[in-house]
Amino acid sequence: MTQTPFHILGAARPGRWLITCDHATNRVPEWVNDGDLGIAPADMARHIAYDVGAAGLAAALAEHLDSPCILSDFSRLVIDPNRGEDDPTLLMKLYDGTIIPANRHADAAETERRLTALHRPYHQALERLASRRPDTVICAVHSFTPCLRGRAPRPWQVGVLYSPRDDRLSRRIIELLSADPALCVGDNEPYSGHLPGDSIDRHALAQGRHNTLIELRNDLIANASDQHAWAARLAPILERALSTSP
Repeated sequence: MTQTPFHILGAARPGRWLITCDHATNRVPEWVNDGDLGIAPADMARHIAYDVGAAGLAAALAEHLDSPCILSDFSRLVIDPNRGEDDPTLLMKLYDGTIIPANRHADAAETERRLTALHRPYHQALERLASRRPDTVICAVHSFTPCLRGRAPRPWQVGVLYSPRDDRLSRRIIELLSADPALCVGDNEPYSGHLPGDSIDRHALAQGRHNTLIELRNDLIANASDQHAWAARLAPILERALSTSP
C-alpha cells in the first residue's frame, strides 16, 4: 500500500490551467483482492474500468497549455475518484452489464481502506495543485464510449459538461467548437456535467474556480497520435474561451 495513487506531470509549469484525469488507468493495486477484481481482462480494458485514451489526451493538453496535470493511478472500479465519499456508486458492484465480484461484498471497512489509501490522497494532491495560484482554472478530461448498454450510438465526437452553477467557460468552449461544421458537439452530453460531490463540484464550484469538463469519444483518442492531435486542436480553443468568457 505504499505506491502513490496518482501521477503529477509538470508540477512547476506556470500556466493557469490544471488538467485533471480522474479515470486515467485500469490499475488494480495488489492489496485489493490480490490485484484482481474478478472480471475478465477484456472487461478491464473497457470504459467500465477507466477512460480509454483520456490520460494521454490530458498529458498532451497540459503540455500545450504549459500547465500541470494530475492523473489517478487506480481503476474507477476499485474506487471512483470522481464520486463523493457518500455517493452510492463510489464502489460499483455492477457496471454496464458486468458484475464486479471483488466489490459485491465490500463492507464499510473495505470502503474506508480504499478511501484512505487511494481516494483521499488523490484529492489532497489535486487540491494542493489547484491552490498553487489564486486564479487556477480546472479542466477535467474524460472519455466516453460510442455506445452504452445497447442504446443508439452516440453522435458526438466531443462533449463539454458543466454545472448550471457556473457554465460560463463551458458555454464559450461549446460555441467555439461548434463553429467547426465537421464536429458534433455535446452540450452537457452524453450526460449532465453536475454530480454533487464530484471532482469539479469539490475543487472548482465549491472554491469559486473557473472550470470545464471535456469528454472525447474514446474511439477518436485510442492511440497517442490521435491524443496529441486532439490536444493540439483543443488547447487554443480553451485559451481563447478563457480569454473571452464572462
